[in-house]
Order: sequence, then structure tokens, then C-alpha cells
Amino acid sequence: MKRINLLSALLFLGGIMIFNNNLVGQNYKIVDTGQEEYYDSLLVINEPAAGDAFYGQDANYNGNQPSYQDNGDETITDLVTNLMWVKSPDMDGDGDIDYDDKMSYDEAIAGAATFDLAGYDDWRLPSIKEMYSLIDFRGLDPSGYEGTSTEDLVPFIDTDYFDFNYGDQNAGERIIDAQMASTTIYVGTTMMGSEMMFGVNFADGRIKGYGTGPMPGQTEDKQFYVMYVRDNTEYGNNNFLDNGDGTITDNATGLMWTQDDDGQGMKWENALSYAEGFELAGKTDWRLPNAKELQSILDYTRSPSTSNSAAIDPVFNCSQITDEGGEINYPFYWSGTTHANWHENAPGGWGAYVCFGEALGFMEEPPMSGNYILMDVHGAGAQRSDPKTGDPDDYPNGNGPQGDVVRIFNFVRLVRDVDSTTGINDLNKNNININVYPNPASDNITIDIGDNDRISTITISNMMGSVLYSETKEFSKSIKIDIVNLTSGMYILTYNNSNGITTKKFLKK
Repeated sequence: MKRINLLSALLFLGGIMIFNNNLVGQNYKIVDTGQEEYYDSLLVINEPAAGDAFYGQDANYNGNQPSYQDNGDETITDLVTNLMWVKSPDMDGDGDIDYDDKMSYDEAIAGAATFDLAGYDDWRLPSIKEMYSLIDFRGLDPSGYEGTSTEDLVPFIDTDYFDFNYGDQNAGERIIDAQMASTTIYVGTTMMGSEMMFGVNFADGRIKGYGTGPMPGQTEDKQFYVMYVRDNTEYGNNNFLDNGDGTITDNATGLMWTQDDDGQGMKWENALSYAEGFELAGKTDWRLPNAKELQSILDYTRSPSTSNSAAIDPVFNCSQITDEGGEINYPFYWSGTTHANWHENAPGGWGAYVCFGEALGFMEEPPMSGNYILMDVHGAGAQRSDPKTGDPDDYPNGNGPQGDVVRIFNFVRLVRDVDSTTGINDLNKNNININVYPNPASDNITIDIGDNDRISTITISNMMGSVLYSETKEFSKSIKIDIVNLTSGMYILTYNNSNGITTKKFLKK
């Protein structure tokens, strides 16, 4: 029998690299958000079933579940992303996490060059995509919380593995001042021309742009918590493939996207319904992406002010909008993730969105003047939240301390898992009958062929259409094919001759 060796060469087939019999890809696996609760437009609800209102939200879908390994040496390995993290932002090593552990952006960059832990000296300050891989949407946003105790608050990071603390109130900080530094500088400018670094705040569960210089009234540069990372230097690098049918496959993540967005804004509940009833390119398992999946396709090298585009690769089509200031801009996109908060009367009232255009806000300048100026406050590439329902006109000066614009009617771009079989049916033309077994299989598959009297071609393809095995000859009635070098997943076997074509799906364990 012929082994699947693909000539043991370095080939690129549909964006998947094959080398020495090994498939290499999906270096950018997205860790699931961890969200387990179900929400309507305000409250926690029982799990909705398919066809029910609010079905299709984050908790209805299980992605790559968070999985960490404590290495016992103050490092944590993420078993999904293959990134190794420093366990604690306790950078001064005194056993607690406070203002003294924080660094400026420049200090955080420089500190990585000399940082040494667990015998490794290749630590780096993470990119915003690496930093966001740790966010956990089981957290509760404490925005508006007026207490001083953090005992009942829940941060947006897994504290079973990582050390965390809120802002240092003894140093005059707010509870939410737990911003983590990244290497990703906003290519545009915000807040009247300031340089901004994208950071993740594990206190309130958001990405926003933070000034790298001094805060108003202060002399030292803005200070951030720091967690260094190492390994998997490919994480965050997309590998997009235009499938020519209105869909885009990211071979790095194993996700398939709609090339176009929906073209108009809608409320969160309607976005869920839109996704669940959508069909494109023969696929019916489209869904509203969770916040981390949606953030994965941001292109932080682009922005409306620098590339005259949305912050997304031009392989995608992105609707233009007229923003609150009457300027051409690009939309916010709903995720299926609820941005839960500590308010008991409406814990699920806000949904997470991602800004592919400018993250605008109405800033009061000067403070307390009543004079509001619309500006790019958080940067194209931020992740924020919006009310799931209501009237945007009720927020004439936005919401929150930076006056975030409130749209409520946000746009939609859908996603599906490439290795899903929904919408892909076995094909049988002209009654060519074959049987493929065992299924699932581990090392070999056997093909029983009823039609074996003519020259035929057998191919095996992955779910992205890349041909991984092909042989043409007059086959015997029963043949065995070695699949030991295929990675686990779903494949399509095609049998083709002058009588027609038959396809069969099989699963490699």
C-alpha cells in the first residue's frame, strides 16, 4: 500500500504547510473565553436550546477550553497556545503585587532583555494578541463599584494559576487600575495626538489604548503591570486564505470567516438570531464569534487615520459607516460574549464588542466644563462593551469616564470551525458505491469499492480543501491506506472515475 508521504517535501497546499510527513499549522489556537453562564439582554437565564431566543451565545459553544500547567518554577504553560508565562506580575519579588511592581512602557520593554526566570533568558513583553489569550470571561466588570474591598470581585484571568491584584488603593489607584502592558503600539493616535499602547485590563475585562507618557497632573510615565512570555513566536500571526466563495479561512487558527459583514447594525439578540439562521458556501453552522475569536482577526498595523481602512486585513470587506461626528469610519462588531458585571439587577446587560474602526468617546475638555469633544479614545483594535438593548439617543455624551460612544446597533461578522462537517455531505453521483472503515480510524482506513473495473483516482483532502493524498490507477476491490501521518481531525475521501464521483467523510483519531 502507498503511504501518505507527499514526497516528503515542503509543500504549501491551501495555506497548510506539510513537511516530512507532518502537518504544521494552527500555531494560533484561540483559547475559549471560559464563559459558562447564559444571559438574555439583562439577566442570567437557563441554557437556551437551538431555536430559542438568545441561543448561539458564547456559552452555547465550546472551543479550545483553557488548560494550563503550573511548572512549579513560577512559570505557567498554556497547553492550548504553547505560550509559557511568568506566573506573577510581582516584578520586585517582595511577595505582593502593588504599585511598586509596575513599570512604564519603556521599562517593560527594556526589562525583558535582562529578565531571567526558571533557566530561560528569552522572555519577551507579549503582544496584545498574546496578552489577550489569557483573558477569561468568567470575570465580572467592577466599573461603577464604589466599595474598597475586592474580596467579592472576580477578575478576568484564571487565578487558580496566575497571581493577580487590582489597582493599589494604598498608592492612590482605583480598583480597576490593573492594566497589563504589551508591545503593541497603536498606529494611530488618540486623546489629542498621544502615543497609545494597547493593554489588557484583567480587572474590567477590556482592551484599550493607554498613553505611554505621564497622566494629567503627574510627572512619571503611565505605569503598568507586566507579565513576560516566551515560546511560540508564531502566536498571533494569521494565515488567511480567500476561498473564492465569500469565505476566508485562517489556517493559523482553524477558523473560517464570512468575507463580508452583515452591512447594518443590529441589537445583540438579533445578531444571535441572524447568525443561527445563516447559510453561506454550503455551510449552515455559522455562529456569532466569541470576543477572543473576533479579536484574532484584528490587524493592529491598520487604522482609519493611517491606512484609510478598518483595522482588518484587506482580504476582508468591511462596511463604512458615518460616525457620531459625521466622519467616515468603520463599525464595532458584536461578539457572542456577554461582558458580565457586578450589578445584581442587570449582570448580563452588556455585550462585548470589538472596534474595527476608531473607539470613539466624548471627552469633556477641560474637565467639568460641559464641553464634550468627540475623539478616538481607545484606538481601532480595542475591545469594549455596549448595552445589548435600548436607545443610543439616551447616551448623548457616551458612557463611562471616557464617554465611550454607545451604539447598541452593532455590525456582525460570522465564523465557523473549519473542521466542522455541518453542511458538507457525502456525495454519490452515478451510483458508485464505496465503504470506508473503520471510522473513526487511527492508523489505516480500508476502502471497499464496488466499481473497480476502470482507472480511478482516490484523493484525501482536509476540510479546507487541501489534497493530502492522491493516487490514480486501477484499484483492487478492497484497499488499505496508511493514514498514520495525518493529524487528528475530519477528512474527505474522494473516489473519481468515468462513472462519476463519490465522497466519504472519515475521522482520524
